[in-house]
Amino acid sequence: MAEHLLLRHRDVPGIDELKTYRKHGGFQAFESIVRSKSPQEVIDIVKASGLRGRGGAGFPTGVKWGFLSPEVYPRYVVANADESEPGTFKDREIMERNPFQFLEGVAICSYAAQARAAYVYCRGEFWDLTAELDRKIAELKAGGLLGEKLFGTDYSLQIYTHLGAGAYICGEETALLESLEGYLGQPRLRPPFPAAKGLFGQPTVVNNVETLTNLPPILSKGADWYRSIGTEKSPGPKVFSLSGRVVRPGNYELPLGASFRELIFEHGGGIPEGKAIKAILPAGASAPILAATEEVLDASMDYERVAELGSALGSASMIILDETVDVAWAEAKIARFFAHESCGKCTPCREGTYWMKHVFDRLVNGDARGRDLDLLHAVGTSIRGKCLCALGEFAALAAVSGVERFRPDFEAHVKNGR
Repeated sequence: MAEHLLLRHRDVPGIDELKTYRKHGGFQAFESIVRSKSPQEVIDIVKASGLRGRGGAGFPTGVKWGFLSPEVYPRYVVANADESEPGTFKDREIMERNPFQFLEGVAICSYAAQARAAYVYCRGEFWDLTAELDRKIAELKAGGLLGEKLFGTDYSLQIYTHLGAGAYICGEETALLESLEGYLGQPRLRPPFPAAKGLFGQPTVVNNVETLTNLPPILSKGADWYRSIGTEKSPGPKVFSLSGRVVRPGNYELPLGASFRELIFEHGGGIPEGKAIKAILPAGASAPILAATEEVLDASMDYERVAELGSALGSASMIILDETVDVAWAEAKIARFFAHESCGKCTPCREGTYWMKHVFDRLVNGDARGRDLDLLHAVGTSIRGKCLCALGEFAALAAVSGVERFRPDFEAHVKNGR
C-alpha cells in the first residue's frame, strides 16, 4: 500500500505524540460522531464498511455490535490486547507506535455501543507497554478527549487498562472476561454470549486491537472508501506478521487479497540462502499447515480464499518453513505449546493435548512406534468439536493437518528414529 492506514507511524514521524496525532486529524472522527451521529448511525456505517474482526475469527464487526441486548445498561467495551498467538506481533506495534489511533477506535466503539467504560486487556508481558498506555490515556483526559460530558454533550467515557498474567487462553473473549473480573481465566459456556451477558454480567463488545484501529479512518472517510481497499467479502487493509525462514521478517500492511507470493518474496525478501519454501502456517499455531505449492503461493490472502485452501487466515501470523525444516519437529513444538496453555476445563482438550504432546515427544525423540501416526491422527480428530473454546480445535487442526499433508516427515521418525 502506498499509504499506511494502521501502521501510520511509518509515514508520520512522532504520531505517537498527541499533538502530532491531532495535527493529522486525530480525534476528529470521534468528536464528529459524538456531536452529530447517533450510536445506531455509527453501527450502520461500520456494517456498510464490511470491516471484519482482525483477531482471528473474521466476524463482521458492525454485525457483532448489533447483537447487544437492547435497552440493557450499563454496557462495556473491552479491547482484546492479549496478543499471545505464536508468530503474531502486529497489535504490539500498533499500541507502541500508533497508540492514539487505537484509543480513538476504542472511544468510537464505546460510543456506538453506548458504553461509558472501556477496558484494554493487555497481555501480561506487556507491562511496560501498558504503563505507557496509561500515560496516553491520562493525556486524553487532560485534553478533554476522555471524561465527563465530552464536547459539550451528555456522553461520558473512561478507558482503563488491565494487565493479564501471560495466559494464552485469555485471548479467548470469555476467558478474558473471567480474568478481567478477577477469576481464573477459563472459557464460559455459551450461550449467553458477551453481547447479552459479558463483563460483570452486562452487554459487552469485545474487539481486537487491529479491528478497533480501523475505525477512525472508516468514520473519517466513509464506508465506500474503505470498501475500495481489499476484496468484496474481505475489505480493508490487514497487517500481516511475517516470521520464520524469511530474509526480512516483520509486520507488513497490505490490502486483503494480496498474494502469499507478494508478501513472502516481494516484501519479506524470500527465503534465506536461496532455499526452497516448504510450508506456511498462515495463522500461527492456530490453523492447518499449508504446503507451499504454486497454487498456494499465488492465492490471495483473504478469509474466503485461505479457507478454500484448507486452512484459515486467522490473525494473519505467517510463519514460513523452508526445505530444511522438519514439519514433525515444528508440529511437536506446537503440540507442547497447546498442552502447556490448555486451561484444563474441558476433558477432551486437557487430555487430548496432553497425549498429543507425548506422542509427538516419542516421535522426535526416536522412540516412535508404527501405530503412533494413526494414534496421533485419531487423538486429534477426537478433540475437534468437543471443547468450550477453540484452543482444543486449534491443537487438533495443527496435528492432523501436519500428519495428513507432510506424512513423509513423520514416517521418517518412525523408520529412522531421527
